[in-house]
Amino acid sequence: MEFFGRKSEIGLLRTIRDSAKKSARFTVVSGRRRIGKTSLLRHALDDGAIPYLHLPITRQPEKTLCAELQEEIERVLHLGILGTATRFSDLFAHLMAASKKHCFTVVLDEFQEFDRINPAVFGQMAAIWDRDHGDSKINLVVCGSIARLVGKIFFDDGEPLYGRTTGHLRLQPFKPSELKEIFSSFNPDWKPDDLYSLWVVSGGVARYVDMMLHEGAFSKTEMLRAIFSQGSPYLPEGQTILAEEFGADYGTYFAILAAISGGATTSGELKNLTGTDVSGFLSRLESHYGLISKKIPFGAKESSKNCHFQIDDCFFRFWFRFVYRNRGMLELERFDRMLETAERDFDTFGGYALERYFWWKFVEEGRYVNICGWWNRKGEDEIDLVCDDGDGGIDFCEVKRNESRIDEGLLRRKAEAFLAVNPSFRERRIRYVPLSLNDM
Repeated sequence: MEFFGRKSEIGLLRTIRDSAKKSARFTVVSGRRRIGKTSLLRHALDDGAIPYLHLPITRQPEKTLCAELQEEIERVLHLGILGTATRFSDLFAHLMAASKKHCFTVVLDEFQEFDRINPAVFGQMAAIWDRDHGDSKINLVVCGSIARLVGKIFFDDGEPLYGRTTGHLRLQPFKPSELKEIFSSFNPDWKPDDLYSLWVVSGGVARYVDMMLHEGAFSKTEMLRAIFSQGSPYLPEGQTILAEEFGADYGTYFAILAAISGGATTSGELKNLTGTDVSGFLSRLESHYGLISKKIPFGAKESSKNCHFQIDDCFFRFWFRFVYRNRGMLELERFDRMLETAERDFDTFGGYALERYFWWKFVEEGRYVNICGWWNRKGEDEIDLVCDDGDGGIDFCEVKRNESRIDEGLLRRKAEAFLAVNPSFRERRIRYVPLSLNDM
């Protein structure tokens, strides 16, 4: 199967691997589940340049896991380990010792599972790394999907592995140009509305893009029918991915995310809808899990209370709005009713997703130094995107699916409201930019 995109990530991983030929490298690759971490690592590093060892860390007794991993180590590296290892630290010590003579890549996939298998592994690995990495040529890559645990294991001061890594690659969804390239390879005659629909339901996440395209679902109607059908792997995804992330509090987190996906974006609205103090949950959803972001108006201070919360991952926005909120229908297998609801509300719901698409497009193109929305203290006169080019120019952008619905006069009046509050921007070169499906 052809591998698409990720050129910069592939280049970075191969550069790190080349550096390991002189001195050991310890890289963390993180990103939400289904983003394509394992596929990327195989494509970038399993190309015959040096031996490549992929070790999946699966939740089972450590002794059983070690037996499986030892078999794979022997198959790939032929180390001749005596006896049967019962502790992962023993296997890691063998790998570090072998890497003093030979350069090879070791990928520890779903590394955070050691937190359940045996948390002592982290300290044991740190001690072995400290002892042996000075004259090692190992290209060690650890891969993790649970943001809370990956952050704790590697980036919390005081944890055993803190400060040991030499690099961190956080994998993001496909860039807009990559998504268009992939879509074009499957459906050369795609229309802007098709690309928009794929973005809304997938957010550029590899697993869901692949799911739609290999189903032959190239239009909005075909995508929604693929999602809301018996046995669709899309339907349980949110529960599968997030229940473990959130642990015992997952019910409260799910309620907050469902409320945000339904249009409640201020802490007051969320508190009223959920009946609970949401401040701590919102903070963790933003900083620990990376599932929401706090939006403040362009030019406002970070401490501004005039803020909205949004789910930036389009898949989770869609899943919470049309699957989780309709879980009663799902339990009754009323896929027809779920499909009807999604078809009815799709275009209204997708407005923010289109804004996010253009935000990512502009980031990829490097056109601006700051991109943000704006609204006044009453939540009115909202401008979809205010973009600072860093060279004296500022663009006010209105985003609509249909270009004919963009009212430049209204956009100018909103811009005047912005300039009244931010008079220092009056000296800038100002442009009014309509953005629609045709600009994707």
